Amino acid sequence: MEELDIILETAKEQMQGTVSHLEVAFDKLRAGKATPAMLSSVRVDYYGSLSPLTQIANVNTPDAMTLSIQPYERNLIHEIEKAIINANLGFAPSNNGDTIIISIPPVTEERRKELVKMAKADMEHAKISLRNARQDANKALKGVKEASEDMVKDYETRVQGLTDKFSKKLEEALTKKEAEIMKV
Repeated sequence: MEELDIILETAKEQMQGTVSHLEVAFDKLRAGKATPAMLSSVRVDYYGSLSPLTQIANVNTPDAMTLSIQPYERNLIHEIEKAIINANLGFAPSNNGDTIIISIPPVTEERRKELVKMAKADMEHAKISLRNARQDANKALKGVKEASEDMVKDYETRVQGLTDKFSKKLEEALTKKEAEIMKV
């Protein structure tokens, strides 16, 4: 039945969104290695409007412990520095007149353990989101009047299969992030 397929597809999209959301959250966890994603939350005052840093500058990682920011307009260097400081990311930007350099300090073991706890908390939120998607889908399946009991059971089994599949993806993402965080 088409209505049952739509419910299943909606559940799949929600679960995929959960995995994507977790990956974005993991990208923001700083594990000692410099990545441009570390500055994704920085908004710069660009002629009166707040713009994402990536829209007004080129962000690179010349090495594992350094971020290099090359503004598209040279007069934005001080605005970008101010925005990075105001974003309260714990970075101390410096500039040479053309580019902004941010040295990423090494992460202590205590901080690494704290980051792993944060990653596990993000993982728990993602699992809750997965279970909610499963619950919503099962409730919607039971609400389809034209479907037989056997069809509903079959689709509930499919929803559980999706839940298991995406739960495994979440576990893999956590394992990978945990290894990345703890790597010295």
